[in-house]
Amino acid sequence: MDTSLSLLFYLKKPKNYLSGPQPIYMRITVGGPPKELSIGRDCEPLKWNRILGKMNGRDEAVKTLNNYIDTLRIKIEDIHLKLLRSESEVTADAIRNMFLGVKTETKKLMGVFREHNDKVEALIGNGFTKGTLTKYKTTEKHLVAFMRTAYKVSDIDIRKIEYSFVTDFNFYLRSKCGCANNSAIKHLKCLSKIMRECLAKKWITYNPFEGHKNRLQKVERVKLSERELSLLYAKEIANPRIEQVRDVFLFCCYTGLSFIDVQKLSPSHIRTGADGHKWIITKREKTSVAAHIPLLPVALEILDKYDGHPVCEDFTLVEAAAKQPSVYTFIAKSWA
Repeated sequence: MDTSLSLLFYLKKPKNYLSGPQPIYMRITVGGPPKELSIGRDCEPLKWNRILGKMNGRDEAVKTLNNYIDTLRIKIEDIHLKLLRSESEVTADAIRNMFLGVKTETKKLMGVFREHNDKVEALIGNGFTKGTLTKYKTTEKHLVAFMRTAYKVSDIDIRKIEYSFVTDFNFYLRSKCGCANNSAIKHLKCLSKIMRECLAKKWITYNPFEGHKNRLQKVERVKLSERELSLLYAKEIANPRIEQVRDVFLFCCYTGLSFIDVQKLSPSHIRTGADGHKWIITKREKTSVAAHIPLLPVALEILDKYDGHPVCEDFTLVEAAAKQPSVYTFIAKSWA
């Protein structure tokens, strides 16, 4: 990134200007967009030297004005040098703020990350799910561990995050955390979203993910055969806990529902269809698409198996309204 300084003093013609002195402005340019501000002085256009950025003449008033301009130039150059030596972000905006005495808040990566996660948590059920929050919190945990390993710190100024930070974090996820390709990319996407938000809010001047390619690999999912499901269903399990997990898994298999969908089931979702059989009528958590699922014999047997189970007495408000215990709360607790 270009950090060279360009400083220009010029006259700025006011709106609806007719004649008379014009205000003198100072334009600071460092690589990106320039910043300008008035120096609180003015000059007759005919007396202004555009090449030197000063006033022509030798009288005392001219010397005073030109000395003031020289003093401002030295101050700006000194601020520029201080920023370079401190390895801080060198921008026209940063120089202007230091010159005006405006304190800029330093944004740290983990502070921004936690602020994002707090907002996601507050919006669970209103555009976000618990699974999304868990994903971001896991990425947050990996980032802290990565920075302690690579940089011996627990947080970093977001303005210091470069492309190398992204590639090093990618390598850390795969080598130290044992993440497969798709898992590593999911964490990188979480970090990328945070950096895009920082860029949109102008906390950073460029996206460190620029040029980085994420390539998801197609995964062939292993499917259980009907025979394997039958063996699992018939298996005698001595440990009640493991047996409960097995039953939840089978219930998901025979309904096609994910865990989060099963967790949200209540008696109100079980209805008798036009065919006289029981159906699950609900909305999928991830897509909000309506789902009408016939309850196959095995799924019904699992529901009947836990009917009246002590844990099922601790039912949700929806179930309480229905005045009947069910297996749904038990299923959620046994898997959680």
